[in-house]
Amino acid sequence: MNDSWLVGIDLGGTTVKLAFVSAYGEIQHKWEIPTDKSGNTVTLSIAKAIDSKLEEIGKPKRILKWIGMGAPGPVDTETGIVYKTTNMGWENYPLKDHLEAETGLPAVIENDANIAALGEMWKGAGDGAKDLFLVTLGTGVGGGIIVNGEIVHGKNGAGGEIGHICSVAEGGAPCNCGKTGCIETIASATGIVRIAKEKVEAGGCESVLTGFPDLTARHIFQAAEQNDPAAVQVVEYVTNHLGLVLANLASSLNPSKIVIGGGVSKAGEILRSKVEKSFGKYVFPRAGEAADIVIASLGNDAGVIGGAWIAKNAWLKSEAQPVI
Repeated sequence: MNDSWLVGIDLGGTTVKLAFVSAYGEIQHKWEIPTDKSGNTVTLSIAKAIDSKLEEIGKPKRILKWIGMGAPGPVDTETGIVYKTTNMGWENYPLKDHLEAETGLPAVIENDANIAALGEMWKGAGDGAKDLFLVTLGTGVGGGIIVNGEIVHGKNGAGGEIGHICSVAEGGAPCNCGKTGCIETIASATGIVRIAKEKVEAGGCESVLTGFPDLTARHIFQAAEQNDPAAVQVVEYVTNHLGLVLANLASSLNPSKIVIGGGVSKAGEILRSKVEKSFGKYVFPRAGEAADIVIASLGNDAGVIGGAWIAKNAWLKSEAQPVI
């Protein structure tokens, strides 16, 4: 297996991240290409990118064994069909079949948040824990739940939709899913900025947040670290709700690790510690004792490493390779 590589692919709305990864989870080469917004020829672009990279580094294609790819939206992992993804315009799209036809390599498809969770489990902040969940705080809120080393998919692929757990039962902000009060409306970068703007517009206290024409979640956390009153209140509100949601999940699933990723996680310890404090208030004590809340460590590499993980498992299963 030392001379064999896996291909990890993370399909995003702007770029496709690709990596050649060893069976031990070590990235050998990584790069990215623009995402074909139409979605119709993205697999062809990926195939060409793989062949071009192999030519560039002087390696034969036989070194590549399997592809593991993450795609946005619910995925049927048995057939590799993506049920629906807005940014690609896909509905019941046979991604696995198209990818295999274009690349000539066997492939396995998974939801993008799930492969990020697997990546963090394998080589990141999960530190090998087999019971964990990842919550990603970006433009939206995503997540992946792992129980005994396996992703929770649920009946129709909707398992792990942490962002759409309701945190405000009445009078919550509208969410893109069609409901109101989802944690995505609060703990996403978009939600944090909305809440801060509402706080500033309501007045009642001086705040440096009024000085930013293009306010971001980063500005808000930085201001909170400087004890800006409005920013502190916003961060307390956001982390209280996020801690509540994570506590309810932990009380049900009893994980050993809770990993916080996505762009908002760059706030670091102020975010982690305040979520941990809120989490402690709401979690079932026994479950709380087991759970370690940590910040994700792989950044943009989580998806390609997680893709390599599912590719590796598919390869081992197909060829009965010895388990590493």
